[in-house]
Amino acid sequence: MIKQARTTLTALPLVRACQLLGLARSDYYRAPVPPAPTDDLLNAVEAIVVAFPGYGYRRVTAQLQRDGWTVNHKRILRLLREGGLLCQQRRRWTHTTDSTHGLTTYPNLLPQCGWRTLTAPNQAWVAEIV
Repeated sequence: MIKQARTTLTALPLVRACQLLGLARSDYYRAPVPPAPTDDLLNAVEAIVVAFPGYGYRRVTAQLQRDGWTVNHKRILRLLREGGLLCQQRRRWTHTTDSTHGLTTYPNLLPQCGWRTLTAPNQAWVAEIV
């Protein structure tokens, strides 16, 4: 509204134009509110996420930009969070112990030797002689 008035009231200073409109001078410099996401953008984001389930917000943003959308990665991240569409990575888990081997296993002999209950570190030491 102020910018429209500035084009018609070019002779007035900014302070006077804001006074006539009944607004603060800071309203002239305030950043515009970003528009709400359109249904077309939400449908495009959802189509990419369904087609490529491993894509995160960066790849979705890049794909949208290739498709001609002018979007920011932070906006896409927010939309994906709100829609519950963020990529959920599977946690990789590796077996570190093979308990089904055919080798002999030796019991823990410390409790059988009549030792008292261990309550602190460095009360029992174990060594292996090969």
